[in-house]
Amino acid sequence: MATKKRQLTKKRQDYVSWDEYFMGIAILSAMRSKDPHTQTGACIIDQKNKIIGIGYNGFPMGCSDDKFPWTNKGNNPLKTKYFYVCHAELNAILNSQGRNLNGCKIYTFLVPCNECAKAIIQSGIKEVIYLSEAAKMYDKTPIIKAAKRMFKSAGVKMRKMKARGKITIVYKK
Repeated sequence: MATKKRQLTKKRQDYVSWDEYFMGIAILSAMRSKDPHTQTGACIIDQKNKIIGIGYNGFPMGCSDDKFPWTNKGNNPLKTKYFYVCHAELNAILNSQGRNLNGCKIYTFLVPCNECAKAIIQSGIKEVIYLSEAAKMYDKTPIIKAAKRMFKSAGVKMRKMKARGKITIVYKK
């Protein structure tokens, strides 16, 4: 009885790129956010493509999701989410638990705000990869203009990710 030898085939060609992989992790992290208006996530990686920190937007530890406001509108800023929510980028930096972030990259869904830009620059991250500029809605705001100006001045590279395809995450029981 002759045994057929199993032939080796070429590797798959439809695997996700590093950018797609890490952006997928940032998007999956965003799904943890309880914010009814904007869910965003971030993923920090080192020069060896190892994950250093992950974060999503939400209230600081100890601040109840049920006792602080989630609204994004109102005349009294103390009754909106903006004074309380910690952004995904800052959470990813804080969740890195003091690791050295010099030369790292951060993947995030949106262009970081000016406050997150400060933290990114101060932490030593050297590249920001983002997926969306939120339909250009925020791109012209002073907050984003200031962030981009600081990144440029500090030598932090910014680039919009060019995805080759669609990333779909499906959980099956």
